[in-house]
Amino acid sequence: MRKVILACIALVLATGPAHGEPTLDIVVYGATGDVGSHIVQEALDRGHHVTAVSRKPAQLEMRHDKLTVVKGDLLDKESVTEIVAGKDVVIVSVRGVIGDSGAPQSALQFMAAEILVDALSQQGDRAPRLLHVGGSGSLEVEPGVRYAAKLPRVFIPRGLEVEILGQILALEFYRKVDDVKWTYVTPPKNFTNGPRTGVFRVGGDEALRDKRGRTRLSRADFAVALVDEAERAQHLRQRISVAY
Repeated sequence: MRKVILACIALVLATGPAHGEPTLDIVVYGATGDVGSHIVQEALDRGHHVTAVSRKPAQLEMRHDKLTVVKGDLLDKESVTEIVAGKDVVIVSVRGVIGDSGAPQSALQFMAAEILVDALSQQGDRAPRLLHVGGSGSLEVEPGVRYAAKLPRVFIPRGLEVEILGQILALEFYRKVDDVKWTYVTPPKNFTNGPRTGVFRVGGDEALRDKRGRTRLSRADFAVALVDEAERAQHLRQRISVAY
């Protein structure tokens, strides 16, 4: 049977260090974004130490005694190597296109994957685990057919199309990596501003749908899933999807 849905699509309840998980040192790239900021808050709420990386640190207004904000460039391998050294987990949640070539390789998501894997692989067994916030366009809406293939491209801005294809390229790249402990965590098609419930399902390559056929999740609950994986390391070198 194809590895479409992981062995168990489970109902997941949020837990934290109080349930026995150790305190982690977590680096978050994209900490000022809509998803990244929720990840930072969730990690801090669970008692973890967070290093939030931004090219413009002043944009991060959050304050916490376990939060360190540093200036860094995700496209600068030397900077990345220095920042992630000695940490437990690196989470990357970024968007963007570099230059105007229009090629999927110019998507920041793909470029970040290449640079992070290069930097982490050189650290060997001391390297932190890598969690990549993926793109819903890479999910299968029917066997062998990705959601990206169903999008009406005539209505999609070129930059967004490049990002979607770049995320697919990033996933394909990760699947060839066997010397870094990566996990590609995929949100559903629709993000909501709903509350943190701590209740969701975890699957594989297929887009998870609720009883009404919707593929959705709140950003707050997606952050719960990310930090759960950071704590438990249950899906090393796998892609997982998360939705209600």
